[in-house]
Amino acid sequence: MSMLLNHSTPTYSTGAISINKHMDPDSVLNRVFGHVGFRGNQLQAIERILSQQHAMVIMPTGMGKSLCYQIPAIILASQNASRDQARGLTLVISPLIALMKDQVDTLQDRGISAAFINSSLTRKQREKRYSAVARGHYQILYVTPERFRKSEFIEIIQKRTIHLLAVDEAHCISEWGHDFRPDYTRMKEFRKLIGNPVTLALTATATPEVQQDIVQQLGMQEKEITLFHEGIDRPNLNLKVIEVWGEEEKLTHMLRIRKEHPGSAIIYFTLIKTLHQFSDYLQSHDIEHLRYHGDLDRIERRRVQDQFMKEPNHLVLATNAFGMGIDKEDIRFVIHADIPGSMESYYQEIGRSGRDGKPSDCILLYDERDLATQMEFLKWSNPDAEYYVRLYDLLKHDEERVSAYGLEWVREQLHFKDPFDHRLETALSILDRFDVIKGTQDPFHIRVIGDLPEVLGNPSYLETKHQRDLHKLYALVQYVKHSDNRKKFIHDYFGLPYGTSKTCPFPEDKPVEPSC
Repeated sequence: MSMLLNHSTPTYSTGAISINKHMDPDSVLNRVFGHVGFRGNQLQAIERILSQQHAMVIMPTGMGKSLCYQIPAIILASQNASRDQARGLTLVISPLIALMKDQVDTLQDRGISAAFINSSLTRKQREKRYSAVARGHYQILYVTPERFRKSEFIEIIQKRTIHLLAVDEAHCISEWGHDFRPDYTRMKEFRKLIGNPVTLALTATATPEVQQDIVQQLGMQEKEITLFHEGIDRPNLNLKVIEVWGEEEKLTHMLRIRKEHPGSAIIYFTLIKTLHQFSDYLQSHDIEHLRYHGDLDRIERRRVQDQFMKEPNHLVLATNAFGMGIDKEDIRFVIHADIPGSMESYYQEIGRSGRDGKPSDCILLYDERDLATQMEFLKWSNPDAEYYVRLYDLLKHDEERVSAYGLEWVREQLHFKDPFDHRLETALSILDRFDVIKGTQDPFHIRVIGDLPEVLGNPSYLETKHQRDLHKLYALVQYVKHSDNRKKFIHDYFGLPYGTSKTCPFPEDKPVEPSC
């Protein structure tokens, strides 16, 4: 970004646009982002940040959470511009490597000086960006929390004045959240390393308990941070549950719904094999569609996502691997062919429909027998303490045979040749997140680099987590059986009165448990 400076009114250029320190959020919204007005509590959250106060924003996916830090980042950069260079920086911590490039590209297209640093870069690319950060380049920098493991990153980031720390997907901070990332629990330490800057936490989903855990993990007091909660009160979304029996009934409803809604749409499945079965069914009825799941290679996944995003009227059959980065306005329906594993997942996935404000259907096809699949998933995603100890000992003390025979040999040692037990994938992922192991699974080359965390050897802790996951699934069953207003049910689950957005300090007392 070129700096156009004078002594009286510092300005900087964003493409053909010049921003000066006297510009307000409305002007930046219009001139940089091309929008005519703010949604919900966006402006109040932005003003809170600009007044050097902390905030938490809970807002449905696609409603514009990112503007809550991007606009302050632009204004703060203009206010802190010096004659030589803009030293102030907005640091965005996000777990979503796949989205960083898209977000940075979008900002750069608007003339905003932004960059990301993550493991997708080559060593030469990372060193070049490290050097640029140290020299004062960029107004917005995206990193994963794992980047703070690197001493060279800490060294260069401490050379900058961080005037705003934005913690995206903040529910990952909470060990009770639905996408826990251990490195997020070091956020208090990270904030201290960079001078405890003004902090904005953002997420689409957080129960009252998770909200307060986020505040604690950030190293703050509840009275220091204001909550802006938008809820899920989108009148254009029509929430439906249809109880079915078997695949034939599911297919009948899919065909009917597709006929009624010929636009862009998503059908979510739990299992890849079920997705393929229904793909064959739909093909036999001449229903064109795309397929997206985790077994596709990265190039194919990107191709499918780009095709869905750029071309009109596509139907995509997908597992929950499809979603992050899907900001398509005209999705006319989202079908869940299986019950999701939690209210949080369901809430995020239905939030991808109807972002253009036009009527959209969110339909859950509920077959009670599908609960058995989710129960198995919960078992796989919650290895017990004995399993972690056995796996850790095997990786550490039998490294030669682990390296020689690979993943399937490790699986046989732990599962006694049970091919349907998928705890190993979960356990390896968790050990990697805790920085216990390093390496790759394909090809399989894992080495132990740290001790087994105390919590992974604690039966009580792991069983408590398992029970909480069961509680989340049970909430979905209650949602299915709920005969009254389902939007109100979701608001109750997330601790928000129905029909209102909320701007308030955190309560002094303990969080209210979800009504379900």
